[in-house]
Amino acid sequence: MTSILVVEDDTAIRSALSRGLTERGHAVTVASAGLTGLELVVNARPDLVLLDLGLPDIDGLQVIAMIRAVGEIPIIVITAQDDDTMLVQALDAGADDYVIKPFSLAQIDARMRAVLRRGGSTGGEEEPVVVGELVVDPRSRTATLAGDRLELSRKEFDLLLVLASRPGQVVSRRDLLAEVWQQGYGGGDRTVDVHLSWLRRKLGETAAEPRYLHTVRGVGVRMVDPTSPGDG
Repeated sequence: MTSILVVEDDTAIRSALSRGLTERGHAVTVASAGLTGLELVVNARPDLVLLDLGLPDIDGLQVIAMIRAVGEIPIIVITAQDDDTMLVQALDAGADDYVIKPFSLAQIDARMRAVLRRGGSTGGEEEPVVVGELVVDPRSRTATLAGDRLELSRKEFDLLLVLASRPGQVVSRRDLLAEVWQQGYGGGDRTVDVHLSWLRRKLGETAAEPRYLHTVRGVGVRMVDPTSPGDG
């Protein structure tokens, strides 16, 4: 479980992030001001900070510098300021990434995964994910089915990991685009479908006769355990 600190003075955005990230399995702490956020950084030591630059009490760039004085906790800036100069300043101050408002929760989650991977941390032990006879290991980036290693491309592995990490949950194509390809809408559905087709072939199944990957028409894709009587 990844511990996230959200420092955001907008009540609606703060609440939406807290609720959405909690539903995705993260432990979320929130702060509405910079100094409160800094206190939580020192005392709670979160795995990652989502930081708004426009805070009521202290400049966001100063907050970044102060967090960097404490340690190397990853920082993703969330800002309405679509200004190259400001974003460069944020990165130079020590931010790891930034997201421009408005954003989707899937986009935030994808950016967090990327930043934590780059930092060699995932907010946990990053244990292998097991669904039936399928084992997906994020650390070694390998996957096996009934003990046989699957030869997967980078995107195929990322796609499989996202789905296997949420067994029984329908994951939309939009979320898959955001998390695996870090894209929004714009002709990407075909990309998802093609990679799903390749992945199914390597899992020994088809869309017509699925075992692990079940399409929910008009919604998305669901990973199931074919060995479980209650699944499928």
